[in-house]
Amino acid sequence: MYNAREDQKLTEFLKKKSKMNRHESIKQHLENAGGRPPTQLRFAKDGVITPEIRFAAEKENLDPEFVRKEIADGRMIIPVNIRHPEAMPFLIGRSALCKINANIGSSSVVADIDMELRKLDIAIKYGADTVMDLSTGGDIKAIRSAILRASRVPIGTVPIYEAIARVDDPLELTPELLLQVVEEQAEQGVDYMTVHASILLDILPLVAKRLTGIVSRGGSLIAQWMLANGNENPFYTHYDDLLDICAKYDVSLSLGDALRPGCLADASDEAQFAELKVHGELGRRARERDAQVMIEGPGHIPFNEIEMNMKMERELCDDAPFYVLGPVVTDIAPGYDHITSAIGGTMAAYHGAAMLCYVTPKEHLGLPDENDVREGVIASKIAAHAADVALGKPGARKRDDAMARARFGFDWEKQFEIALDGDRARELHDETLPDVMYKMAEYCSMCGEKFCAMRISKNIEDWCGRDRREVNDFG
Repeated sequence: MYNAREDQKLTEFLKKKSKMNRHESIKQHLENAGGRPPTQLRFAKDGVITPEIRFAAEKENLDPEFVRKEIADGRMIIPVNIRHPEAMPFLIGRSALCKINANIGSSSVVADIDMELRKLDIAIKYGADTVMDLSTGGDIKAIRSAILRASRVPIGTVPIYEAIARVDDPLELTPELLLQVVEEQAEQGVDYMTVHASILLDILPLVAKRLTGIVSRGGSLIAQWMLANGNENPFYTHYDDLLDICAKYDVSLSLGDALRPGCLADASDEAQFAELKVHGELGRRARERDAQVMIEGPGHIPFNEIEMNMKMERELCDDAPFYVLGPVVTDIAPGYDHITSAIGGTMAAYHGAAMLCYVTPKEHLGLPDENDVREGVIASKIAAHAADVALGKPGARKRDDAMARARFGFDWEKQFEIALDGDRARELHDETLPDVMYKMAEYCSMCGEKFCAMRISKNIEDWCGRDRREVNDFG
C-alpha cells in the first residue's frame, strides 16, 4: 500500500519537475539530447547519467553508473515518454526490483472514463508500477488522455486496439493507419506500447497444432489480417518506421507475445519459441536505433517449465527485460486466476522476469471492476516481492523486518501501515475486535490473551532480562 514516507525522493523529484510546465520540460529534454534521439538508451550509450537514471537508481539502492551500463547494454529500461512528465522514472530489468503492471480500460460493452480513473487510482494505491490502458470502446483517445494526465506511473497501450476501432472491418486495416495511431499515442504521452511484430506468415502454420490456437487479441487480429491479405505482418515490414517514432518520443517497445500459450497443453511449443527468436532479432534492431525495448512472455505454463522459459528468453533475446503474463500454472481455476498467476509469477520473477502483468479474478470471465483490480495488484505484488526477497535484492526485506517488529510489539496501526493492503488487514482485524481498545491489545482473536505465543515470548524475554526491540519505520 502506498505510503508517502516511502517515496520522499519521488515527491522531491516531482516537485522539481512541476516547476516547469509540460512544454518547458519537453524542450529542456530535447535540448539536452543535442539533436540525438532523446532516449534514455541513447544517453546511456553516450555515458550520460540522466536525472531519470540517477533518481531511479537511488530509489532502488543501486549505483547510477551500474544502471547506466545496464540500460546501455539493453538489460534495463526506463519507460517514460518525454511527453509524460507527470510520470516518475523507474527501472525494469532483472537486476532491479521486480515490477508489476495492472491492466485497465474500457470495452465495447462498458466505457466510462470515471470508472477507468477509479481503477487507475486503485491500481496505483495498491502498488502497480505501470498501468496499461487496453480500451477498445467509447472515446478511446479521451479515456487515454485522462489516464495519462492523472497518472504518476508509466502508461502502456496496445495501439492495434484503437486502429481496429477506427475501421468498419478489421481487414481494412492498413500499415499507414497503424503507424498513424502509434504516432498519435506517442505524442499524447504513452510511455510504452505492445506491438505484435514478431508473428510472421511462416510461423502461422505452427498454430494449427495447438489446442487453443492464438489467445492474444492483438496477435489474432494481426494473424487474421495477414492471412486475408496474403501480406507479411505490417509491424514487421514497417518496423524501422515504428522505431523512428519510438526514438522521437522515447517510447519503449514491448514486443508482444502474439503466440503465448493459452493453456498448459500449448506451453513451450514450436510456435511460442519461433516467435521468441524473432523477438530477439527485433530487440537488437530496436537497440541499434536507440529505442528501448522489453520482451513479453507467457502465458499458461506448467510450473516445472517456467525456469526453462526464463532461460530461453535470456539466451534468445540478449537478456532484455522480460515482461510476463502470470504465468498461469493451471487451467482449472476460473475466478481464482489471480492466485494461479501469483504462483507462477513468483517462480518467473525468481528466475529473471523483470515485470509481471497482473491477472485478476475476472481473467477468462469478464471485464475487471475496481475490486478485481485491487485483488489482481495485491496478488502480483506479493509474487514480485517474494521473489525479490528470495533473491536478496537491496532493501527488499526491509519492509518485512519492519512488519515483524510491529507484530512483536503489537503495534496494530503500524502493521496496517506497512501491509501491502492495510485496508484489508484492518477490515479483517476489526471483524472480531473493532473497538479502539483492541488496537492496543497484546493479542488478536485467533489466540486470545491466554494463548498468544508472541505475548508469552515477550514475557519470557522479560524474565530473562532481555531488552525489548523497538518498532522502527520502514522506508
